[in-house]
Amino acid sequence: MNAKTKSDERRAMGVASGVHALFDGFTDLIYVLLPIWQAEFGLSYVQIGMLRGLFSGTMASFQIPSSHIAERLGARAMLAIACAVGGLAYCLAGLSAGFAALVALLFLGGLAASIQHPVASDLVASAYPGARSRAALGTYNFAGDLGKMALPALTSLLLVLLPWRPVIALVGALGFIGAALVLAFTPALPQAHARKDAKIGAARGARHGFPLLLSIGVLDSATRMAFLTFLPFLLKLKGASVPDVGFALLLVFGGGALGKLGCAFLGARLGTIGTVYVTEGFTALGVIALLPLPLWGCFALLPLIGFALNGTSSVLYGSVPDLVPEKKRQRAFGIFYTGTIGAGALSPILYGFIGDSFGVYETLAAVACMVLLTLPLALLLKPALDEPRAI
Repeated sequence: MNAKTKSDERRAMGVASGVHALFDGFTDLIYVLLPIWQAEFGLSYVQIGMLRGLFSGTMASFQIPSSHIAERLGARAMLAIACAVGGLAYCLAGLSAGFAALVALLFLGGLAASIQHPVASDLVASAYPGARSRAALGTYNFAGDLGKMALPALTSLLLVLLPWRPVIALVGALGFIGAALVLAFTPALPQAHARKDAKIGAARGARHGFPLLLSIGVLDSATRMAFLTFLPFLLKLKGASVPDVGFALLLVFGGGALGKLGCAFLGARLGTIGTVYVTEGFTALGVIALLPLPLWGCFALLPLIGFALNGTSSVLYGSVPDLVPEKKRQRAFGIFYTGTIGAGALSPILYGFIGDSFGVYETLAAVACMVLLTLPLALLLKPALDEPRAI
């Protein structure tokens, strides 16, 4: 591998990871701002829920159209546009005068966020062909978790010093800085370097492989979001205080961040199928084990559950390039992220019916059972993948 190729790889990873961190930070920053907006504009809880759902729903809905446009404009232009528009949305939110303005600006922000996942994922897969793409995409996914932790924390610190309007204007300025860096550092990857085994992937995955992978991703995302929704209620039933619940979620998210990175490399050793069996099997057992454990036992187990709960996603995302030809990869990433994010948004509502009818313990038991449905699907997927792989 020559020096230019290595440089292109580093630049592609740096750009994609930076954009992912920025937009995952933008997304989770909304949790910090919602109580402020409620107090400022007198919003109801229904309006609060609409604002949060609007951003996520827009991000999920427009990923496939964004990937189609990116095939014409290219990764550099699309990622720069995304950063600039996302930054503009936050800057203008600092000037908003009420609910209607926030609706428009969060729609704009969600539209910008929809570009990032399929385009940046494809940029990483293009820079790291073959089996190396799994570990590379895991690193890219890990960067998003860093953004989720860093940007809301930075904003919370700034809110101690400044009013909220100038603070989110400063946060929005990060989008314009990101756009300039994208334009400066995104490499132009040659077509041949982007994917040497595209024909192999197309032959294996075009008919059944990718739909099976998407089905596993949908189930994985749905159970993950349902678990995170009902975990605080389980802990409260065990006597947890509000700070205890916050600490528990920190343990899950910390383990999850490590899981996204670690399972990407584990997947390169064990292959997608082996890693899915390990992570999803442990997730199901871990959730069931939480039910009878005392509170201190839950705290001890939660980082491990977080590792397995989030780790599967890195392996699944990393397997998309193995199942589609290069020319359809951006579109495939768009479909995959749309399905998984959409499932994650809907599943808490569906499991909420179980919770209302039976209770929290029964709901989490249902979550654990649903996780196990990924295992037969993974077995059906196995013929479409070359397993195991090594870096």
